[in-house]
Amino acid sequence: MAVPTKRICAVMEHHKRLAAVDPTYRANRLALETFSATARLKKRTKVIRIPVVVHVLFHTDAENLSEEQIASQIAALNRDYRKTNPPAKIPPPFRGLAADPLVEFALAVRDPQGRRTTGITRKQTSKELFPYDQFDPQATEKLDNLIKFDEFGRAAWPRDSYLNLWTCTLGGGLLGYAQFPGGPAATDGVVILNDAFGSVGTAAAPGNEFNLGRTAVHEVGHWLNLLHIWGDDDGGCAGSDNVADTPNQAGSNAGKPAFPHITCNNGPNGDMFMNYMDYVDDDAMFLFTAGQVDRMNATLGGARRSLATSKGLSLVASPKVKLPRITRAARLPRAKESGDETTRWFDGITWVSRS
Repeated sequence: MAVPTKRICAVMEHHKRLAAVDPTYRANRLALETFSATARLKKRTKVIRIPVVVHVLFHTDAENLSEEQIASQIAALNRDYRKTNPPAKIPPPFRGLAADPLVEFALAVRDPQGRRTTGITRKQTSKELFPYDQFDPQATEKLDNLIKFDEFGRAAWPRDSYLNLWTCTLGGGLLGYAQFPGGPAATDGVVILNDAFGSVGTAAAPGNEFNLGRTAVHEVGHWLNLLHIWGDDDGGCAGSDNVADTPNQAGSNAGKPAFPHITCNNGPNGDMFMNYMDYVDDDAMFLFTAGQVDRMNATLGGARRSLATSKGLSLVASPKVKLPRITRAARLPRAKESGDETTRWFDGITWVSRS
């Protein structure tokens, strides 16, 4: 399957579908927006670490992503959610707006049952492709039913404790989609095309412009309640992302725009197309603003506050081994001697010499 040439994110289609059929979701979204707009949370100075579970759905062996590729995606999230990009890549008028979200991600080490885990689940599925039709209003609902349940996909781990990432082969040129806070628990999380997951392996195919893990950076932004930077009004210049320090712009940008790109009378600096919540190529995205960080912080202090106390990153202690009592007659054997050499004995951790 060819790698998409343009970023397509289905978060708003998913949102509109849920809003149309789920009154609880509508009520939750209204309450969350009110909270985000009015919350005056104290600025965080400590990093929040979020446990991640990656559900790998594969039909062929090539789609069964390696641990290295999965690790590269976690690394990409940590770079961008800790503001580690060189400031020189951001146009000078916008550099002072870039902010550190103080969010880090790590594969879970404890599963929902309290057992050790790698933070990765794998399932070979009979689906060669998870289809997407952007003109079908039920497209993401159909995807959810295939991807996020156990018949063809993998059920979500509890959203109160984990960020669920699903990766698989998506059709229709779709790179990924997320669920905003406030939706059903069973479908909460982020879906990413396997060829846009991380920066090595299948993501490193020649000609792939989405090979730095920033599809997940964008979609996790939605999962933390960020909107598209242009306000999704199809060029109307009236929509808003509800963030004060992102300039109004007419629509999404693609590829690698030249600065400045002026729309909606937003000169002289124009669109903040290098923001993670636009649609440009991975190597043209560089920042979240302070206003976006405030909005994410409201989410982490509100709808997703339980993640800060998740046990998903707490190591599972090894059970103590019950041994019989050692008597004098059951002392450790003497080391064997062979010429000038002394045999070394393994004490459970390393080898030591004994006499």
